[in-house]
Amino acid sequence: MSTTSWRDGLTPQHWKVLTGSFLGWVFDGYEAYALVVVLPMAMKMLLPPDQLASQAIYAGTAIGITLLGWGIGGLVGGVLADYLGRKRVMLWSVFLYALFSGLTALVSDFSQLALLRFVTGLAMGSEWATGVSLVAETWPNRARPKGAGFLQSGFGWGTFLAALIWFYLSTALPLGADSWRLMFVVGAVPALFVLYIRRNLNESQKWKDAIVARRWAATAEGQPATSGKRPFTLFQLFREPEALRRTLIALALSVTTTTGWWAISSWLPVYTIGLAKAGGIDNPVAWGARIALIYTAGAIAAYLLAGFIVDRIGRRWFLFLTYLGSLVTTWLTYQWVSDVGTMVWVAPINGFFTLGCAYVWMAIYPPELFATSVRATAASVIFNAARLIAWIFPIIAGTLIKSFGGVSHAAMTIGLIYLLGLVLPWFLPETTGKDLPD
Repeated sequence: MSTTSWRDGLTPQHWKVLTGSFLGWVFDGYEAYALVVVLPMAMKMLLPPDQLASQAIYAGTAIGITLLGWGIGGLVGGVLADYLGRKRVMLWSVFLYALFSGLTALVSDFSQLALLRFVTGLAMGSEWATGVSLVAETWPNRARPKGAGFLQSGFGWGTFLAALIWFYLSTALPLGADSWRLMFVVGAVPALFVLYIRRNLNESQKWKDAIVARRWAATAEGQPATSGKRPFTLFQLFREPEALRRTLIALALSVTTTTGWWAISSWLPVYTIGLAKAGGIDNPVAWGARIALIYTAGAIAAYLLAGFIVDRIGRRWFLFLTYLGSLVTTWLTYQWVSDVGTMVWVAPINGFFTLGCAYVWMAIYPPELFATSVRATAASVIFNAARLIAWIFPIIAGTLIKSFGGVSHAAMTIGLIYLLGLVLPWFLPETTGKDLPD
C-alpha cells in the first residue's frame, strides 16, 4: 500500500497559484451573494410604492441580469485567457468587478442597479475559468482534484463572508435603511488584490508550451492541427465531434446547477424570513441571515471534501449523487420544513448538495475533458454560458412566487430540472486517474 501523500511534490509556487485563484473566487462568491441578501432591503429603497407589490419580479430581474452579464463576460474572458494568458485576464477581471461593485453602492433607482449589476457580471465572469485553468495546468495529477476543490471553496467562503457581514449590518443597521449599500462598498476591496496577482502568480507553462507547439486539437481524441493557423477556440468546441458532445452534455449539467441555485436556493433567506414571520419570531431578517450562514457552511464542507470523494468514487458517480441529493433536499427544504428550528438542520445539507457539490465538479471535471489550447474557453462555456440560458429562470421564479403566493411551489416546480443530472453524467468519459490532456 502506497504511503505517498497527495501533498508530496507541491512547491510554494503551487500554493501561490491556488491562493491567488482561491481569493479571486472568494471575491466572486461575496459579490454574487451580497446581491441576494440585500435585495429585500434594497428593493424597498429603490422601487416606488406602486411597484413594491411586484418586488419579487424585480429582485429576480436583478439576479437574472447579473447572470446574463456573468455569462457574456465569462465567454469573452475564457477565450481571451486562451489567447492572452491566464494571469493577465485574471488581473483585469478582479480590478473591474471591484470597481463596478463599489459604484453599485451609489445607485438611486432600480434601473441604475440593473445596469451596474450587468457590467459587474461582465467582469466577474472572466475570473473563474482563468483560476481553474491555472490550477489544473500547474498542479500534479494526484493533487489536482483536491486543489480544484479548495479553489472552488473560495466561492463558499465568499458567500459565507457576505452572509456574515450582512448578518452584522442587518442587525446593527449602521446606515439605517441604507445599510445595504455598505455590502457593495466592501465589494470594492478586491481592487487591491491585483497587486498580489502581479507579484506572486506565474503564467501557466503548460499553456505557453501548447501555444509554442501549436497544439490546437480541442480534446485528446481530436485530430492534430494540419495548419499553423490557429482555429478560433470557441468554434473548435462545436466543430470537433467529440468536443461538441462533451461540451453539450457538460453544459446541460451546468444549466441544471445554475438554474437550481439561482432560481431556487438563492430564495432560501427570503423563504426563511417568511417562516420566521409566520412563527411570530422577532427580527425575521436576522433569521434569514443566520440560515444563509448555515447553508453556506454546508457548501464549504462539500468543496473541501469533493476532491477526495471524486477520486474515490469517480466523476460520473459523483455527479449522479450530487443531483440526486439536490433533488431530495429541495423537496425537504420547501415542502417538509415548516419552522426555522427545523431549517437550521436542513439548510446545511441543502447547501452541501445544491451549492457545494453541484458547483465543485465544474472546477474538477471540465479541465480534464479538454486540451490546453481550448481549456479556459471550454471551462467558460460550461460554467458561464449556462447563465445565458439560466438567467431567465430567476425572473420566472419571481413570477411563479407571485402567482403561487409563496416560494415553496415555485421551488418544487423548477426543482424538477435536477432529474437531468441523474441521466446525463453517464454519457461523459470517466477521467479519474488519467493525465490532463495536453
